[in-house]
Amino acid sequence: MIDDTELLARAEALVAAYTKASRTIATAESCTGGLVAGLLTAVPGSSAAVERGFVTYSNAAKAEAIGVPMDLIQKHGAVSEPVARAMAAGALAASRADVAVAITGIAGPGGGSAGKPVGLVHFGLAVRGGAVRHLERRYGDLGRAGIRRAAVADAIGLLEEAVRD
Repeated sequence: MIDDTELLARAEALVAAYTKASRTIATAESCTGGLVAGLLTAVPGSSAAVERGFVTYSNAAKAEAIGVPMDLIQKHGAVSEPVARAMAAGALAASRADVAVAITGIAGPGGGSAGKPVGLVHFGLAVRGGAVRHLERRYGDLGRAGIRRAAVADAIGLLEEAVRD
């Protein structure tokens, strides 16, 4: 879990907002390895707002757990807009949640390329009955922990926007 007072305060407010709205969250995480779900479930009473989380670090896990088509991964790569969107839609379909956030990226220190550098992260946000949104971030090489923290903050931001809509 991330030991971060600011993020924990945002998670507490988010859990309260989802609980008040009688809505629930699912997460599908790759490069963050469950940090979003961990942050949310650190909040007492989070079971009213957090339905489930998927850590789909490998391509096989993305396909098996949340139905991301392997041909999509092969065509675009695991770190891509289409895969982030499919992860969010798949997490929503594989859960009873109202909203799903997905994260796939390159946290480093290795694994980057010119086209997909370290610090590139794609997010998907799926809302039941709505369109799937996408967000791309290029954080640069903040270090593995810095990239993962920034990705968690942006995932929380997407969930904050979704509960206000």
